[in-house]
Amino acid sequence: MLSLFFLILSIPAVMSSSSQTAAIYPQDPALTIGSTLTATCSVSPDLGLHASSLFWSLNGRRLPSSSYSVLSPTALSVTLPGLPASRQRSGDNLVCHNHGGHVLAGSCLYVGMPPVKPVNLTCWSRNTKDLTCRWAPGGQGEIFIRTKYTLKYKFRWYGRERECEDYSATQPYSCYIPGDLALFTPYEIWVEATNQLGSATSDIITLDILDVVTTDPPSGVCVSRVGDLDDHLTVRWESPPALKDFLFQAKYQIRYRLEDSSDWKVMDDVGNQTSCRLAGLRPGTVYFVQVRCNPVGIYGSRRAGIWSEWSHPTAASTPHSERVLSGSCDSKSGDSNSTLRRELKQFFGWVRKHAYGCSGMSIKLYDQWRVWMQKSHKTRNQVLQGDKS
Repeated sequence: MLSLFFLILSIPAVMSSSSQTAAIYPQDPALTIGSTLTATCSVSPDLGLHASSLFWSLNGRRLPSSSYSVLSPTALSVTLPGLPASRQRSGDNLVCHNHGGHVLAGSCLYVGMPPVKPVNLTCWSRNTKDLTCRWAPGGQGEIFIRTKYTLKYKFRWYGRERECEDYSATQPYSCYIPGDLALFTPYEIWVEATNQLGSATSDIITLDILDVVTTDPPSGVCVSRVGDLDDHLTVRWESPPALKDFLFQAKYQIRYRLEDSSDWKVMDDVGNQTSCRLAGLRPGTVYFVQVRCNPVGIYGSRRAGIWSEWSHPTAASTPHSERVLSGSCDSKSGDSNSTLRRELKQFFGWVRKHAYGCSGMSIKLYDQWRVWMQKSHKTRNQVLQGDKS
């Protein structure tokens, strides 16, 4: 508990440009939660007001007279025990009034906690051209008092300390360094948090720009059908152009979803190819596809890269299936259909186990088998429909 008691017999303050009438002391104090504050309102004798005629309000609510003390004919104090956190970051308004309610003087109370050490500081570089860092406030963040966060950085072994200047208005707790960064040289980076009650500093991270590179998303993403196959799509894309002159081994990921679904399915086994086959899809269905890139080992860096953002969704549809058989009263035909579906399911299981994803194993043989099966079913449908007519 912090107890403050101020006895002021006469402290002039400027209430307007033409006269000195009243003042509150302390002016705009910062206090920890639970503190006790005693503030004093002193009025000029020229006003002809006695202290006993004055009253106090906090955030527009009149404070009880039992908390007042008349210190002199021109000074009235109020004691506020166990202060709660400020209701607003701009401070709580403590005001001294005359008997008619006119405002004589005011003060803002900032009640909260000192900052806690910022945590989870991470940084990344877009195409080695810049650096963006993000962090999280420690504890519960800004505890009722506005806290300033400053990102600082310097060369690890030499150089002066510098401050990041471009803080994001839309992404809190982040800052952007637009350029003038050295490669092959480690930096020390940290965040300082300060408010009216104290300061705290994050742990220092050390990094080389080449170890935290991310790229622009892959460009030229194209999704197309695979001949007559009704459950395949081919995805092609181009490597990020900004890194074409860098030595690195890219990794790619693909994700896709149904048009009417929000659930993405991610394929992690794409490797460094710039094309991929999606298998086992639903016939006659629109899919949305996205690709992203991870630049691995730029100029020999031993750290894994950072995944780029996903590319803009590209839509494509699989062909409609022609393998839906018409009903038949011939039990043998039904048995044949059941056997065929069972064999097809078994073959699908084998293919997905041995050739699913972007590996090329047995894909040509599988494509030939599927085309042959679809033609066979189409002929069967035509025969069945001819028998009915």
